[in-house]
Amino acid sequence: MSIQDIVKILTDSGIEPNEANVEVKMLLEHFANYGVKDIVMGNKLTADKLEVVKEKAQFRAETRRPIQHIIGFADFMGEKFIVNPSVLIPRDETEILVRKAIDVINQNNFKMALDVGTGSGCIACMIAKYTDCQIIGLDISSDALNTALDNASKLNLFNKAIFRKSDVFSNVKPGETFDIIVSNPPYIPPSEKEKIQSEVKFDPQEALFTHDEKGLEFYERISKDSPKILNKNGYLMFELGINQSQDVKNIMEKNGFKNIEIIKDLAGIDRVISGNL
Repeated sequence: MSIQDIVKILTDSGIEPNEANVEVKMLLEHFANYGVKDIVMGNKLTADKLEVVKEKAQFRAETRRPIQHIIGFADFMGEKFIVNPSVLIPRDETEILVRKAIDVINQNNFKMALDVGTGSGCIACMIAKYTDCQIIGLDISSDALNTALDNASKLNLFNKAIFRKSDVFSNVKPGETFDIIVSNPPYIPPSEKEKIQSEVKFDPQEALFTHDEKGLEFYERISKDSPKILNKNGYLMFELGINQSQDVKNIMEKNGFKNIEIIKDLAGIDRVISGNL
């Protein structure tokens, strides 16, 4: 059994070769403490460590469980975030939202931020790390909030990233106001359920799917109530689903937001929208 044989276990199950190579490297680093440096130095893997990695690859191939769940973390903006089936796995596209929020916060010297649907806490933690903002992350899931707290603790973000159980704004306290609200809300319509990748089905359903046919439910809810808790000139920012930018822009404008900006991802897809009061 060689490393290439383990890669083949993944490719034979339908995983793309480039992805399979990356995933086997992740398995080797995590379960065998064997990295690129070892490969370059010609260091050999012991048979028992190779066997452990092979077993994990077989589990991945048979179940299609995401590699991040198998190793227990996901890379996001240079940090390793604890992930599990109770939270959405952080994705590269979400970095665009976080970087835009960090820029706006630092340019305006904002001090209070809110992250709606915080999940693993990756958005809240990175905003807390790279700005002087205190941020509250809201989520309806107690399990997700526990994961977010673990991630904030791991990054020593005590008192900078705070988490609270809340259905959208239901647990925002009277008198609390914010300079910026960010959200990567559920935006996949129920009709798309059967079309999503096998791996995505391991993400929590409530973090993925809306109840309405256009996937706009949470954009509507958050945009409608945000002005009540945003300070003057406060910002609202969302991650977008595919082909939703114009609808979300209309929703935001209807609720008083202006200076709407839409940012594309590397594939040229409208991915982030922001506006201010």
